[in-house]
Amino acid sequence: MCLAVPGKVLDIEERDGTRMATVDFGGVVKEVCLEYVPDLKVGEYAIVHVGFALQRLDEESARQTLALFEELGLLQEEFGDPWEAAAAQGGQQAVPGADGAPVAAVGTTAREARQ
Repeated sequence: MCLAVPGKVLDIEERDGTRMATVDFGGVVKEVCLEYVPDLKVGEYAIVHVGFALQRLDEESARQTLALFEELGLLQEEFGDPWEAAAAQGGQQAVPGADGAPVAAVGTTAREARQ
């Protein structure tokens, strides 16, 4: 699943002509492109999807959403280790696919691992 997740901008810099930020998603820090929200500032929150900040968000809404995502386990699903998730899902050791993403767990089919 791919979510749009609120995050807090920690710092901003320009890289190769592109405005980039380090963003904190409730303890998970990722690099994010700010080209769609060019006036976003350090300390502000944004909704981020697949590495792009899409919209500014007020702090209270961001905190509530992050708390809900954490409670539902969606932050771990979105930002957690895919190997651990696949192994936990199958209850066994994960087996990587060609792209490095977990495909199946030993003793399960790829279809069972994706369910």
